[in-house]
Amino acid sequence: MSKQVSKQSQETGLTGIVIAAHGRHYLADVNGERVQCVTRGKKTNVAVGDIVQLAMTSPDQAVINAITERKTLLYRSDQYKSKLLAANVTQLFIVVATEPGYTDDLVSRATVAAEAAGIEVHLILNKVDVTESLERTRARLTMYSKLGYPVHEVSAKGNPAHAVATLQPLLKGNSSILIGQSGMGKSSLINLLVPGADIAVREISAALDTGKHTTTFTRLYTMPDLGPDTAIIDSPGFQEFGLYHLSEGMLERAFRDFKPYLGGCKYYNCRHLIEPSCPILDAVKAGEISRIRHDLYGQLLHESAQTLY
Repeated sequence: MSKQVSKQSQETGLTGIVIAAHGRHYLADVNGERVQCVTRGKKTNVAVGDIVQLAMTSPDQAVINAITERKTLLYRSDQYKSKLLAANVTQLFIVVATEPGYTDDLVSRATVAAEAAGIEVHLILNKVDVTESLERTRARLTMYSKLGYPVHEVSAKGNPAHAVATLQPLLKGNSSILIGQSGMGKSSLINLLVPGADIAVREISAALDTGKHTTTFTRLYTMPDLGPDTAIIDSPGFQEFGLYHLSEGMLERAFRDFKPYLGGCKYYNCRHLIEPSCPILDAVKAGEISRIRHDLYGQLLHESAQTLY
C-alpha cells in the first residue's frame, strides 16, 4: 500500500517518477513513497518513466503540475490519437518467441519507432526450448540481426538461470522497456528479472483501482541491485503498432537499412516508391534491402498521409 508523504514534503512540493499508468490515473514514486496522481483537466500526456512535478492534494494523492523535459519518448499512434508507451528509456527489448508466431510487421514497426526516438533496440527470442520451430524462427530473425539489432536467445521457463545471466548485464545502468505481442512470455521474463513483480502488480492494481491483476497497464520497476539508474518497464501485450505520427522525412531516416543510400537519389523529393534513379529501389531489387521492409515503408507513408489529429 502507498505510504503517506511527510507534511514537510507536502508543503515544499515534490518531484517523482511515474511508475504506472492506467487511463488518466498515475502512480508516482517519490523518494520511495507511492503517490496517486492525476493531471489537471483532461490532459493525458503523461508517460511511465516521466519525471514530474507534483502538488499534494492529500497525504497520498497529488496533481501533476509539470513534466520535466524528456530525454526520449516512445509511443505509437493511429489515425486519431497517440498512445504513450514510455519516457526517458534508453533501450527497447522486443520479445518474440518460437511459438506462438510473431508478426514481422509489428517487430519492424517497433524498430522504426525506436530509431525515430533515438532508442537502442534488442530482440529477445524466448522459448528456445521449443526446438521444432527454432531454426525457422532464427532464420526469420536474420533480417534484423543483419541490420545490427542484437538477438538474444533465452528460455524463461526452460532455463531461467541462463535467461537472467543473459539479460541482466544488458539492463545494467539503463532504463529499458519490454514490448511484444501477447503470448511471447514477456511476463515470465519480468518475473525472473524482478523478484516480487507479482506482488507489485497487485499493489499497483489496487492503487490504480483497476480491479485486475493482469498486465492491463504499463509499469516501471527499479532494479537497485543493478545500479541506481537501472529500471525496466513492462507494457501490455498488443497486436498493432501504428506510426501515423512519423513524417516522410522521419520515416526514411528511421529505416536503418535505408541510411547508406539516402542523399543519392536523382530527385530531391524522391519518396523511394516508383521514382527512377533511386538507390533505395535499386537496393531492394538487388536484395540488399528486404522487400518486406520496403513494403512496410510504403505502408507507413500511406498511414502518415491519413493523420487527422
